[in-house]
Amino acid sequence: MKSDPYTCVVYEKKDRVAYITLNRPEVLNAMDLRMHQELALVWDDFESDDEVWLAVLTGAGHRSFSVGQDLKERDRLNRAGAGPTTFGSQGQPGWPRLTERFALSKPVIARVDGFALGGGFELALACDLIVASDRAVFALPEAKLGLIAGAGGVFRLARQIPLKSAMGYLMTGRNMTADRALQLGLVNEVVSSEELDACVGRWVEALLRCAPLSLRAIKEAVTSSVDMPLPQAFATRYVWEERRMHSLDAIEGPRAFAGKRTPVWRGK
Repeated sequence: MKSDPYTCVVYEKKDRVAYITLNRPEVLNAMDLRMHQELALVWDDFESDDEVWLAVLTGAGHRSFSVGQDLKERDRLNRAGAGPTTFGSQGQPGWPRLTERFALSKPVIARVDGFALGGGFELALACDLIVASDRAVFALPEAKLGLIAGAGGVFRLARQIPLKSAMGYLMTGRNMTADRALQLGLVNEVVSSEELDACVGRWVEALLRCAPLSLRAIKEAVTSSVDMPLPQAFATRYVWEERRMHSLDAIEGPRAFAGKRTPVWRGK
């Protein structure tokens, strides 16, 4: 199903999965204000649709996931007197963007083939899993442009890889290969470009075998507690864990195991 409002994004749903494609391949999927507006609609719909349990985010074509902010548009805005920007996107089109949807409850896989630069890298960092081709290239080059990785790059990269490594990439803007990203634990798997779709498909299948409310509860508990002391993490109440605990799926899992059959998840 493709929805009419979208010109910069392809949004499809199939078999419990939302497939979201950044669709400006002629500019390596650079994100302009229109794309941000469309993505906001997509994320709203994805979160609210109970029939969809996870998403795959990717870029059109084989050259780029996304090279980030459309700098030609940014230059036009600067010339027109638009104000400077800093961390976050509040007050800008498309807010809250994925990088600030801290309460988004469903799993999102980034499928990265080619360049993931600047805001494109920040989008991938905001996803729960990253599956990349061996020709993927990651970088946050903002410092070389008089900018800053304000869509969370300066915050997330330092939380997802060792601090000195993060500082090196942030302060030089140098490229990170897919293999290096795998070594640093930043991506979950690296395969050839030809194998990428099949690999993503295996991750999708693995997630769909799990109870959707369990996945939401895990995501919320991990992201909410990662900086908490352990006693506080154990004592905190989590909304999606409360829902999972009292759900039909919490009964279905043990029942299916005892009956030696595959569980039928309902997400309720």
